[in-house]
Amino acid sequence: MHVYTTSQWVLLFFFYSFCGWIWECCYVSATQRRWVNRGFLEGPVLPIYGFGAIMILLATIPVAESMWLIYICGTAAATLLEYVTGAAMERLFKVRYWDYSNQKFQINGYICLSSSIVWGFFSILLVRVVHPPIDRLLNDVPGFLVEPLALLLTAVFTVDTVRSAQAALDLRDVLSKLEEENEELRRLAKRAEVAAAFAMDDLRRFRERTEVEALLLRQRIDENIEEQREAKAARKLRRQERIESALQRRTNAKLEALESIAEALEACRGRMDEPKSNNALLADLNEALSRVRTRQAQLRTRTTAYYHRSLHILRNNPTAVSRTFSKALETLRHLED
Repeated sequence: MHVYTTSQWVLLFFFYSFCGWIWECCYVSATQRRWVNRGFLEGPVLPIYGFGAIMILLATIPVAESMWLIYICGTAAATLLEYVTGAAMERLFKVRYWDYSNQKFQINGYICLSSSIVWGFFSILLVRVVHPPIDRLLNDVPGFLVEPLALLLTAVFTVDTVRSAQAALDLRDVLSKLEEENEELRRLAKRAEVAAAFAMDDLRRFRERTEVEALLLRQRIDENIEEQREAKAARKLRRQERIESALQRRTNAKLEALESIAEALEACRGRMDEPKSNNALLADLNEALSRVRTRQAQLRTRTTAYYHRSLHILRNNPTAVSRTFSKALETLRHLED
């Protein structure tokens, strides 16, 4: 094995990224029992496999004659890459695209012993079996084609990366806003409960009216009954309709809960005998009502297109998790249940 030119290394990167994409798509599609276009990018490449293969080759070139050293160096290089990539992506996008937290001997969920062991055997397979014929094939590519091909693939890859990174940032924003909405709804409900208690309102009845999950459960039961009566439609259309319906139900449930909160706050404000002697409480009620109305306006103007790109990313990464926005992530996933 000899040292390659920069353009040859680029071609090797894309080749092994493509091989990794084929492997991941076949494996995840089999486990999910549906086709999954695996990965972070739209194109048929998984860069972590390309970088992993390049790092393994670079780390093992000096020790290619020793199988044990190939195993050790390949394991170290691939494990380091997996940890750094996983940590960097979660820090940037607030979503963990793979998670080993349930595995034994793992570190922060980014790497685990079983995965590293597999990387070692993969290194031997790569260096001793897979790469030699690829090396010969690469050397047969005419020199005048290597650099233009590398530049073309790099340009396409760069565009795909920029667009996919923007989509991932959009997903982060969607999760952040969902989490913020849910938290604010809980805070407003709590403040309304206190106000309702001040006005001697019926707290039990009020909580039932403002319990979003109870509303969603009742609506989901109604939806399931309705779905059983529907005629069979095209799978893609049916899933689209399900998502639209789920988004509308969730929006309606939140709007209903917010309206109940607003009614309780207005009732409390109306029952205050001497508003002038309770300026602080009155100001608090007015501020809470203003926040409720603002949130209602935001929900009414939000379209389903706001969520579609985020759902697309989650379909391609069914094992993705988020410690920062865990509840919001589950909320998005349930839209396709």
